[in-house]
Amino acid sequence: MTVIEIENLRKTYKSRTALDGISLTVNRDEILGIAGTNGAGKTTLVECASGLRRRDSGVLRVLGLDPQTDRRALQQRIGVQLQESALPDALRVGEAFRLYAALYDDPVDWRALMDEWGLTDRRKSRFGSLSGGWKQRVFIALALIGNPEVVFLDELTTGLDPMARRTTWGLIERLRATGLTVVLVTHSMDEAQAVCDRVAIVDAGRVIASGSPRELITWTQTDSLDSAYLALTGRDLS
Repeated sequence: MTVIEIENLRKTYKSRTALDGISLTVNRDEILGIAGTNGAGKTTLVECASGLRRRDSGVLRVLGLDPQTDRRALQQRIGVQLQESALPDALRVGEAFRLYAALYDDPVDWRALMDEWGLTDRRKSRFGSLSGGWKQRVFIALALIGNPEVVFLDELTTGLDPMARRTTWGLIERLRATGLTVVLVTHSMDEAQAVCDRVAIVDAGRVIASGSPRELITWTQTDSLDSAYLALTGRDLS
């Protein structure tokens, strides 16, 4: 079942085109990776799909809703954590959960959610005192407070050490096991290959290829997703 439908989506900022006619679908219960370099249009795509930014033109439906005209209804059914997401260093973890729960009409039990994600022991910890990996665990859990059907995660593992990155990958895979659809923005082909069912490669505001990691590798006759990306775009993600 298709839960996100995007057709000919366009967005410009003054003279710069961020999205140049993107068309894409996302299926229920899958992890879709949106991969590309900085400035490719990945974050703008997610912001438009989640109702945080207005598109210029094109068709966009998420769970059958238009993110512009049905923004309030949609935001009660999705979870979002963007790359720029931040919490005050002095805010305690439990306070953050209680605050986020107040934003939804029918939130899950945030205390039970903290326990499920192994955060109960850190309930009184200040956010600024947490390691990068624990901060990302907090952000993922906060995206679930509204009991969403679709979760958008943007560059969650940027700046994490290798062990913390792999732990976060496991948390992302865990979301799918609960029946959620996940849209994961990443510039790491290792990450896309490790956790995504399907990958859409965005370059200069366009989707230039999409398919499973194995399909992308096969189409480009390469031996890794990094090499496939380079073959498709001529760009080195590193």
